[in-house]
Amino acid sequence: MYGALDVSTSGMVAQRIRLEAIAGNLANKGTILDADGNLSPYKRRIPVFAPGDPSASTRAGKTMGVHVASIELDNAPPVPKYEPTNMYADEDGYIYVPNIDPVTEQMNAMLASRAYEANVVAAEATKSMVAQALRLIA
Repeated sequence: MYGALDVSTSGMVAQRIRLEAIAGNLANKGTILDADGNLSPYKRRIPVFAPGDPSASTRAGKTMGVHVASIELDNAPPVPKYEPTNMYADEDGYIYVPNIDPVTEQMNAMLASRAYEANVVAAEATKSMVAQALRLIA
């Protein structure tokens, strides 16, 4: 059965992935080194949603719901920050930090959280309707 409950579930999964990307962005807003210790500012991750659910078992299910098609890297240039005492500063005393705005990320997190909650409410309503239908049949 691929219906409203599955659509809501796919929405919850997609929003959870979105929240994980936002949390990663906020956690790395000051990261200027890559995993190997090379100077390479962190790039913001942006989840891209697409319609449908490729993991569905039925043809109809593949056209319903939503999924994260990819997680793209933001190509915005790093922001210069004046820190002449930093060992990674250039000759002018600037280091380049990721272009991550905490306010924007927090707003995106609030939107993702509200969308997740809306999917939870829709799933609960679907479960309630199915339970009522089963009571009528029995």
